[in-house]
Amino acid sequence: MTILLVDPDPTSRSSLERSLERWGYRVLLAESEGEARTIVRSRTPDLILSGLPVAGRMGVEFLRSLQEGRPGRRILLLTGRHEVEATVEAMKAGVSDVLTKPVDRARLKSVIERTLASGIASHDPPSAKANGAPHPTHGRTKERAPEPVESDVGFGRFVGRSEPMLEVYSLLGMVGASDAAVLITGETGTGKELAARTIHDLSARSSAPFVALNGAAIPQDLVESELFGHEEGSFTGANRNRKGCFEMADGGTLFLDEVSEMTPSLQPKLLRVLDEARFRRVGGRKEMRTNVRIISATNRDPRTAVEDGSMREDLYHRLNVFPIHLPPLRERRGDVALLARVMLERSRRKLGVSGEAIGEECAGLLDRYCWPGNVRELRNVMERAALLAGSGPVEARHLPQHLRDDEEPGDFLQRLPSGLTAAELERRLILQTLEDTGNNKAEAARRLDLDVKTIRNKLKKYRN
Repeated sequence: MTILLVDPDPTSRSSLERSLERWGYRVLLAESEGEARTIVRSRTPDLILSGLPVAGRMGVEFLRSLQEGRPGRRILLLTGRHEVEATVEAMKAGVSDVLTKPVDRARLKSVIERTLASGIASHDPPSAKANGAPHPTHGRTKERAPEPVESDVGFGRFVGRSEPMLEVYSLLGMVGASDAAVLITGETGTGKELAARTIHDLSARSSAPFVALNGAAIPQDLVESELFGHEEGSFTGANRNRKGCFEMADGGTLFLDEVSEMTPSLQPKLLRVLDEARFRRVGGRKEMRTNVRIISATNRDPRTAVEDGSMREDLYHRLNVFPIHLPPLRERRGDVALLARVMLERSRRKLGVSGEAIGEECAGLLDRYCWPGNVRELRNVMERAALLAGSGPVEARHLPQHLRDDEEPGDFLQRLPSGLTAAELERRLILQTLEDTGNNKAEAARRLDLDVKTIRNKLKKYRN
């Protein structure tokens, strides 16, 4: 296997060359764009490892020029921590993966092995297999699963053909084949975990585990154990050794939902694992290696979380290599009717019945409603309608009252009796908002402009 190493820094270039040769690769060297172009025109490197800056149009054009005559050629990019926009443009130009400097050698070796393995699985020319060193393989790399396909109703498990969703499908397809860190943003119920699973299905890791962890759904004092595992006796109740998410997802994908809700004390530990691919279990002394792809999500604006100090800036940049924003349902013009029909059909199949379509008046109410709970709320509404309508047409009377009254679920103050105390008003507001968000404490906190910790403390008080 031959690797073209492009790096203007002689010290870095020499160090990387020694590592690559030690791993059994033949190395070609270039210190500029011109030298790299000359080499790829006369030689056929199996992979290009580039440490050149990619900011601006010229940088992207350079990356594209390296693939002229061989569109499937693999390119790995070494970039600085804060070059987020440049990294996104590089992914669009066909870069297979992005690693931040200073790069961990073990992680680099693993990514190179996986990238070359996916190149061979994708039927690269015979020259990619036949020079010198045997092809290194990575323990968990297997054939990719079939890619989600676009159809007249959506993309893979996504439903919708609106312009905002077509853009999302394009980004999912673009980043799926890489191993880059992805940060998915969007309101509660927009399908962030579904997007993460789609990216996993598109990747070379598709046969390996997909493990999801919701940072807002687990008590904060247990999140570290959930992530890294723990040793027997490390704390009260730890009566046996336990694997954490990084071990369970090894070789696959780890999805960190509501990542902005993780405690500040945990964030530097998470950052270290992302940078060095090493961690220790809680109470353990043995340092363990991990090989996972990180996809994270939040329903908050992560930049706001950085500004208010709840999220470290360096962690944000490490997670935000390739951002994807999922639009709320109210901005997906034309998708509500399509989603409602598909969800109704799915609900009826579960019930073992077939039935008539959605009535015109009912369709109008669905289309006018603002859907604060997004796709998740629509799914719940259609499941309820399927039960009530049976095999008959779904009519307005089968919808919840607030949809028929054209009233938003959160707009309940008009229905409150007079004479309530401020404390009781607060209690009802918090409980109603939790109901509107499907008991998602992080989203309720966002809507009410409160901390998640405040929500939890209020709920404990209400239960006493």
